[in-house]
Formats: sequence, structure tokens, C-alpha cells
Amino acid sequence: MSAMEPVTLEGQHARLEPLSLNHVDALLAVASGPRDTYGFTTVPGSEAEMRRYVETALRERAERRAMPFATIDRMRGRVVGSTRFGHIEFWTWPAGNPHQRGEALPDVVEIGWTWLGAEAQRTAINTEAKLLMFCHAFEVWRVHRVSLVTDARNARSRAAIERLGARLDGVLRANRPAADGSVRDTACYSIIDREWPDVRANLASRLERRAIVRAPR
Repeated sequence: MSAMEPVTLEGQHARLEPLSLNHVDALLAVASGPRDTYGFTTVPGSEAEMRRYVETALRERAERRAMPFATIDRMRGRVVGSTRFGHIEFWTWPAGNPHQRGEALPDVVEIGWTWLGAEAQRTAINTEAKLLMFCHAFEVWRVHRVSLVTDARNARSRAAIERLGARLDGVLRANRPAADGSVRDTACYSIIDREWPDVRANLASRLERRAIVRAPR
């Protein structure tokens, strides 16, 4: 199987399924719930918008620029949101360079485009989904860097990224359109390969703590 073919990432609490048009209705149902935490995040609110959102993600997957997922709550067997690998880069290396992990493997990726329904936020599902994605990036693809970015005004998102162990690389001013229609500054964070063992241990510890307090309803 090619390294860039769609893959399912599965843990105890979360399953990340390759995104498809079959997920549109379930994602729309999640997006139709409480939306007060989506102020800085693009979350489609109509069927037409959700379909375009998924179609765009699938087109970028076909172009090897993204790998999008539907996030599934394994305990309850239902879709709770979406996330993806994006801005996937394949660097050109001199022949025999030891830093090339493999011609078919990406060198750097971004984890983002993440949104979850209110009930899944700050839960073991979210923590495990991040752990699954980081493990795939650093241990299967063996990337040099994973980037995470957010609207610089989004204090909640920035705190969550920092809790992962990511480091702030800087803030890009007037970087892109914001979800609220303004022009946003983007806070850019990253984790590099040599930092991964400590980040992995931190995430595993956080997941264990969150799993203790989570029980079926």
C-alpha cells in the first residue's frame, strides 16, 4: 500500500476514518449542534457548504496535498467531527542524503482543519485523535516536522496546542482570511522529530487521565 493512500487510525476512544461524501450528513448533524466554540474555526453550516467542504478535502487528497478524516467516537459509534493532515510537502534531496526518509514519504505535514462537536471537545477522543495522528506522522511517515496553526486571537486553541508540547515559531501577520470574515494573524507552532518522544509521553499521560473520567452514557 502506498504511504499516501487513505488509512484508518484507530485507538480505544477515537477512530479516524478516511473522509468521504458518505460522512456529509453525519458531519452536518454535528455542525448543527452548539456552535459557540466555532468562532475562529471554519465549520460548514449547510448541506451545500458541507458537501463542498468534503469535496475540496477529497480533491486535495487526490493531489497528495491532504489526508482528511472523519472523527468517530468509538464508544458511541458516531461521527463527532473532522480533522486532517494538510500542507503535505515532499522535499527534493540529493541522492543518498540520509535525511530523506523515502521518496514516497512526506517530509513535513500540518495537522489541522480540526473541529469537534461540543460533547467531544476536551475529551479522550480529542487527545487520542492527536496521538494517533502524531504517531502516524512521526513513526510511519517519519516526518521532520509537524506544524499546527491557529488564529492568533484564539486563546483556547493556542493553549490546547501548547499543552501538546508544541513550540511557537512565530506569528504571521495578515496571513489569511479568518473564519469571521476578517483578515487574521496566524500563530504558527511546530513539533520536530527529536521532540517527539517527550511529546508522545506527555500525550499518553494526558490520555490516561482523560480516559479515567470518561464513562459510557
